[in-house]
Parts: sequence; C-alpha cells; structure tokens
Amino acid sequence: MPRPAPTLARVNSSGLAHLARVVAPALHLAPTNFVEEIAARLAEAGVQDAVARHDPGPIYDWLIGLVALQGISDDVAFGWDERHGGARWAEVDGALRTRPSCPRLRSYWDFAADRGCGYRKGLGTCAEPGHLLRCPLPRPPLRKGGLNQSAFHLALFFRDVCGGDLVGWLDARLAEADLGRGAPDRSTALGIAVSEPLAAVTGIGRKLASMALAELLLAGDPDRERWVAAGAGMVAVDSLVHNFLHRTGTLHRCGAKHAYGPACYAPGGCADLLRALADAVDARHFNPAWPRSFPRWIQHSIWAFCATGGLDVCNGNRVDDCHPCRLRFCPTGPDCDRVALRSATLA
Repeated sequence: MPRPAPTLARVNSSGLAHLARVVAPALHLAPTNFVEEIAARLAEAGVQDAVARHDPGPIYDWLIGLVALQGISDDVAFGWDERHGGARWAEVDGALRTRPSCPRLRSYWDFAADRGCGYRKGLGTCAEPGHLLRCPLPRPPLRKGGLNQSAFHLALFFRDVCGGDLVGWLDARLAEADLGRGAPDRSTALGIAVSEPLAAVTGIGRKLASMALAELLLAGDPDRERWVAAGAGMVAVDSLVHNFLHRTGTLHRCGAKHAYGPACYAPGGCADLLRALADAVDARHFNPAWPRSFPRWIQHSIWAFCATGGLDVCNGNRVDDCHPCRLRFCPTGPDCDRVALRSATLA
C-alpha cells in the first residue's frame, strides 16, 4: 500500500508572491545545465555504471565523500582526502567481513544502540574500550572520529538495511511510497521514504541525506522515473538558504520566523516554503527537459546566489548581520525587505 502524502503547511498568497519576486533573480542567473553537471560528476565517479550493475562500491565511495563535507568547507574536506585518503568500500566492507570482536560492529542496529559507538580520534576513546586495540573502525585516516563512525555505520546500512543492494532498496522503497503520477506531494512522499532512513546513519542527518540522495536520484539513472521524481522534490536547507529567506523578509511575511536548524523542515518552515514556490514556478520555462515542479533546483539556485563559490551575493561576508543589508546593487532590488539577521539568531 502507498504511504499517505506528507502534510505540507499552507503558505499565504502574499508571502508566496513576495518570495517569488526576491528569488526570481537567482533563478534567472542560475545555469540551466544543473542536472547535466550532476550527471557528469556521477559518471566520472563511476556511479551511473554502478547503479546499472547494482554495485554498492562506487556508490558508497561517492556518498562517504559527501559525508566528509559535514561542518567544514569543501576545500578543506577534499584537501584532507587528497593528502590522507578517505574511507573506501573495499576497506570498510572487508573489515566488517572479518567479524570484528566489538559488539557495536555486529549489525547496523547494534552500532547505534545505547548512545552509539562514541569513537573519538583525538582522545583515542570509544564506548567499548576493551575492543579498541583490535577495532578496524579507527584505521581509515579520516579528519575526525565522527567520520570513521559514519563510514562504518553507512557500510552497515548498506549491508543490513539494504541487503547489500542499495539500488534495489531504493527501487523497493520508492515503489511502496508512490502515490501515483499526478498525485499532490508525490515527489515529497517519495523523497521522505528514502531520505529518512539514510538520515538515521551516524553523522549524516536530514540535510546531508537530502543533498546526497537528490544528486544520486536525479542523475544516477534518468530512466528510473521514480528516482528522478524523488530527487527533484528533495531540498537541503543550509544556513545560506535559511538566512536568505530571513534577510529578504520572506519568513516574516509568511509567518514562519524560526531559528536555523530542525525547524527549517517543520511544517511551515523553509523546506515547505521552497516546495510551495516550486509548485508556483514552472521550471520547464528554464529547461524544457526538467519537471514542472523542481524544488531541488529552486533550493540550489538560492544557495548558488548566496555562496562564495557561486554568485557571492547574500552571505555573512557581504552583509553585516547586526544591521539591515546595505548592498546597493543587489539583484533582488527593492523587493528585498533587508531584515537584519542578528535579531533572529538571538531570539
């Protein structure tokens, strides 16, 4: 039986119209080869071939590389991996096949039980100190112990939750959650069905799960229609996107003022606002090959508008968060309410 559609909060029409005006410059400035760029990255990493073969190795290696981005800039994370190496499926899966003595490594569920593994690289401590000297988990030369935990818990997720076949697991979960083509909130329901289980892996969480899965589903196999629909509906709200919605006055106008964090995904939060806007903006006007409603592209366009690696317009380097924005030539122009961010941070 298909799962019920998620309940999305209604967005008032005036707030939504304001959001559409302030986001319009970001959409028009965003490249229209968004999906093609993702596909090129996946092809280079061997992920598309791995999807066709149901081979977990390249998919795991690609996903765990994205996990390393948590809490740090892309340049620092990728630089560490280039110098020291990262976790790889062959190594981690091979270590688990040796049946380590640590009871945390017996299964996906044992790993997270009773506050988890707790390995800390700097202190050389964990929740099972009697097994630490023989434990394979600390061996990958990762930047911090939390990443070692993520690497092994993700491998256990592949093995125990997905039965060693992530591709087959995705197919089955999406088929079960499918509300039918044309159903309201179909893409959101599909996305939740696969992102929520992955978000439970140590160190991943909802934002990272949505970011990683959106790319895999959008371009891992364009012929898997449910994959594309699910990926298109996923949004990953980071601080840049949240702060944009605050500075422009959107959160206030929509009665959705909140601090950055889990509330961004609560009913009426940032994610709901972006999905409501996506329903009102036909993405096919920008690229005829895209789906009509494309929340992932909306979210990415805002992120690129703000990020220093993108258009570098609306961020803490450009705007003094203690005061309303004073940029004279911002493309959002007079539509932006220029709300100071600091008051929201301290609220």
